[in-house]
This record gives sequence, structure tokens and C-alpha cells, in this order.
Amino acid sequence: MKHIIIILACLMTLSSPVAAQADKPQPDLQKGLTAYQAGDYATALQEFTPLAEAGDADAQFFLGGMYGMGQGVPQNYAEAVKWYRLAADQGDASAQYFLGTIYDYGGGGGVPQDYAEAMKWYRLAADQGDTNAQFNLGVMYDYGQGVLQNYAEAVKWYRLAADQGNADAQYNLGNMYEAGQGVPQDYAEAVKWFRLAANQGHVNAQYSLGNMYQYGNGIPQDYAEAVKWWRLAADQGDADAQFNLGVMYRKGQGVPQDYAEAMKWYRLAAEQGSAKAQSLLGLMYDNGKGVPQDSKEAVKWWRLAADQGKAAAQFNL
Repeated sequence: MKHIIIILACLMTLSSPVAAQADKPQPDLQKGLTAYQAGDYATALQEFTPLAEAGDADAQFFLGGMYGMGQGVPQNYAEAVKWYRLAADQGDASAQYFLGTIYDYGGGGGVPQDYAEAMKWYRLAADQGDTNAQFNLGVMYDYGQGVLQNYAEAVKWYRLAADQGNADAQYNLGNMYEAGQGVPQDYAEAVKWFRLAANQGHVNAQYSLGNMYQYGNGIPQDYAEAVKWWRLAADQGDADAQFNLGVMYRKGQGVPQDYAEAMKWYRLAAEQGSAKAQSLLGLMYDNGKGVPQDSKEAVKWWRLAADQGKAAAQFNL
């Protein structure tokens, strides 16, 4: 989206070209972009193709995207790679990044997964400041994909992306500080990065920040703050956060004790397959807390948890 906006902004500053042939409309990148944004892929394709064939890097990039997503043309990763590569070879950072993702995950149409090739293109884009490429390059070093695992190098690239506001990179950088991977363990620094990502709505960062408040790691222990951040994550559907909220309501930590509210959150997590939530949901039914006592319902939820190997549920059954 930023790429599109930047191109449009640049094009608005350009003077209109003199028509080479009055009787034949010339391909127009801006017209293609406008059509693309309106969902008129046929017109976008008509405008982008001749420009791309003539060597226009922006048109090549957008044409690659259309083939990659099957917009106005049959989805064809090999064709997407062709156009992305042409744009990437001209130094287009966005094309380099997307080319890296295709090799990273392996596209259809005969494009094999190739971590080394993904690394090559991510690095070229990352060196130009592309934040998504920097983040993905960090992931490659973090997990040793296409390169020897190197936590310090992962931290380097995460930090570059995080400093540009990339929420995924901020969250991962927080994880590195929490675990002491590539950097000395530093809970306060982990909290800093989790908070930056959480404030952008990053669900995993919200959950992790709640954990930091629960245990008082890097900040004073504060159950009410833990509940606040878990609720934000739970409202986005995070099953672990939903389970933790259930625990807080059951115990009355950070909120008034409320078995009915505990049941609500346990159920949401349990319905997503959380074995620990299923196990405690069964216990609530067995003890009649928050709901009328119901042994059949207890057995139902314990069985689901037991089938996932939850020992407490197996014992209760």
C-alpha cells in the first residue's frame, strides 16, 4: 500500500507527457493504478503490460503482483517471479521483497522453496530500508533458514525494522530480550518492545505484555494491568489470553471474583481447542461454579482435553 501511495504522489508532481500519437492512447501507469485500486483488473493489465515490457520497473512490480494473486489473469507464480525479477534487477525494493517471499514459502507453478534465494532478495531489499524485508531477514537468522542460525544477527535486523515501527519486529525483539537470545536477558527492554507492538494492536505482544505484568518481569507485578492487556488480546480471539482471563476471574485477581465471567472466557478458549481451558471448563461444570452443576457437561469437556493428552482431564475422567 505504501508503494502505491508513493508512486501516486510522485506521479501527481509530474507534468503530463505530450502524446506521441494523437490517434492511439499511450499506456498510462497512473491510469493502471487507479483501475487496479477500483478492482478493474482488465484495464490495469492493459495499462501495465506494455509499460512492463518496455522496462518500467513500477509496472513490472504491479504486473508481478497481479500474476502472484491471480488478479485479472490466472494465478501464475512463475510469471510473477519473472516480472518481480525484472523489477528487482532494477533495484525495486518492493519487488525484491516479494520475490524473497515467493522463494521463502515456495510458490506454485514450478517455483521451488529456496531459503538461500529468499535470503538473497530479502537482503537486497533490507539494505534499502524495506522494513518487511528486514523483519523477514531477522526471522531467517532466528530460525536458521538459508543461513546458519545466528541470534545476534536476527536481533540486528529485527531492531532495524522495529525502529521503523514494524510491530512484528518489535514483538520478536521483545521475545529476544525476554529469552536472552542474541542479547543479554533484559525484561525491562522486553517490556518496552512488547508495549510498542501491543499499542499497535499486535495480539501476541498484548498477550506477552499481560504475562510480564502477571509475573512482575521488568515491571512491578500488576494483575489489573495483566487483565487489561489479556482482554485486548482475548477480544482479538487469542485463546491463551481468553484462558488467562478465565483464571483471573475464577481467582479474583485484578478483577472481582466472578465464576460466570470465568466460564465465559474458558468456553471461548475451549471452543478454539485449548486443552487447558477444556479441562477447567469441565471442572467448573463438575463443581457447579458459574453454571448449574452438570456432570455430563464436565465429562464432555474433560474428554476433549483428555484426547489432547491433558493429564488432569484424564485423571478426572
